[in-house]
Amino acid sequence: MSRSSGGMSGGFGGQGGGRFGPPTKPKIVMKGPQGIPYVDWKDIESLRRLMSPNGKIYGRKRLGTSAREQRMLAQAIKRARFMGLLPYTSATL
Repeated sequence: MSRSSGGMSGGFGGQGGGRFGPPTKPKIVMKGPQGIPYVDWKDIESLRRLMSPNGKIYGRKRLGTSAREQRMLAQAIKRARFMGLLPYTSATL
C-alpha cells in the first residue's frame, strides 16, 4: 500500500469538519448590529485559542484568516494584553 500526497489529509486542518470536506475554521470575526465586523477583545477563551502556549499570535496560514481579519485579531489580542486579560509571555518559563 503506497502513501499518496493527495486525498484525505491525516492530521492537518484543525477544528473539525468531519471525515470529508474541508475542515471548519474557528469563527473569530463577528458581525455587529449594523453589520460591521469586529473581534471582541473581552472574549478571552476564543482569543487564547489563537495564541501559542508562549503567548505568540498564530499566523494567517495556521488560522486561515484573511489579512483584514488577522489585523483585527492582532489588535484585539493587544488590547486584551494591555488591559491585563491576556499575558504578554508565558508565566511558566
